[in-house]
Amino acid sequence: MIHNQVKSPIHVPLQGNTLLATVLSRINESEEILTLWNILNINAIDRLGMSDHGPVHFQIVANIALRLMRILQKHKVEMSIVKDFKLTAEHAEVVVVLTSIFHDLGMSIHRANHEEYSLFLTNTLLREILSFLPVSERTIVISETLHAIISHRSDGRPFTREAGIVRIADALDMSSGRSRIPYEAGKVNIHSLSAYAVEHIEITEGKDRPIQINIQMTNSAGIFQVDELLKEKMEHSGIEQYFEIKAFIKEKTEKKLLKEFVIKY
Repeated sequence: MIHNQVKSPIHVPLQGNTLLATVLSRINESEEILTLWNILNINAIDRLGMSDHGPVHFQIVANIALRLMRILQKHKVEMSIVKDFKLTAEHAEVVVVLTSIFHDLGMSIHRANHEEYSLFLTNTLLREILSFLPVSERTIVISETLHAIISHRSDGRPFTREAGIVRIADALDMSSGRSRIPYEAGKVNIHSLSAYAVEHIEITEGKDRPIQINIQMTNSAGIFQVDELLKEKMEHSGIEQYFEIKAFIKEKTEKKLLKEFVIKY
């Protein structure tokens, strides 16, 4: 199964952020970036039998990250690039979107240690993409983006709120569509089963905390996604105090995901 060359551009709700619009325009016009996305997804899907790690995943993560950031800012949670470097909320949005769409870029080289490979690939690309910015702004945005990229790995410890946001947003791309490829290919394990059991993720403003995340499941196997994967990303995000998570089974009867499970040695 060989995938078509990536052609669809990345779109996010700009809400008047002209800086972000310029950055995305340059990214969507880059043949090098589009080709790298195609390469990494061939590695992920065709060669490793994994779920999508290309533009579809990046698009979802970028939109989730912006949604989380904008709710937090509405509740007066200041972004780190604003607090520490006196840049703007628009710069903070650029950092989370850049991180969202480049955090898995290193998978064009290898799955193992892909977060580290993503660093030098992204650093090189962003020097060109952000060349229109003053040197100091460009350097800060690149550094904050690279920090957020390395912080999305399982043992990452974000220093910034932007990095924490993308860490959580990446984990929230967990619904059944994400597991379709490995599940339908017969790759049955707790990762594919639990993701297949998650039907829908809803992100809303909370009553007691700024953000409430509602996770609808068709089968209790989805608890693995919440308790093992999302919980780990949330606990070490540095912004977990702003979230409340609720998971529930939508139907009265759970959807059956397996007829039998056989282990052979």
